[in-house]
Amino acid sequence: MSLSTSAYQAWAPRVLSVLRFVVGLCFFEHGLSKLFGFPHVAMFDHLHLFSLLGLQGVIELVGGALVCVGLFTRPAAFILSGDMAVAYFIAHLPKSVFPDVNGGDAAILYCFVFFYIFFAGAGPWSLDYAVRRAAFSEETALAAGSRRA
Repeated sequence: MSLSTSAYQAWAPRVLSVLRFVVGLCFFEHGLSKLFGFPHVAMFDHLHLFSLLGLQGVIELVGGALVCVGLFTRPAAFILSGDMAVAYFIAHLPKSVFPDVNGGDAAILYCFVFFYIFFAGAGPWSLDYAVRRAAFSEETALAAGSRRA
């Protein structure tokens, strides 16, 4: 049994929304562990908010939350993509050129998934879509009202 092309086309935007939600939630979790110790990661026990890792935690928490709910998705995804590129070059590349050896697999994947979301948008199951739809409905109602007058 195979799916028709129209089924793929119908579900692709929804699956984009699911991808965006899951990636945002995972990134949000990284920020939570750095800033609030949940889930607990011993490496972050003595983390200072005004340090590079503290700033990274704020970026992960806020950016992950925005991407997760799909609000200001494109700018947030662009910032997070760049953030992960910088993180890879600062923290992982000096250890080795190979991501499998330097532990940078996740940073590369986050970088390119966020870059894709920047271009693809939030998808239909997002606050960005709801806001855009509400604004369009309001404009349409206002335009219809002005035609009657």
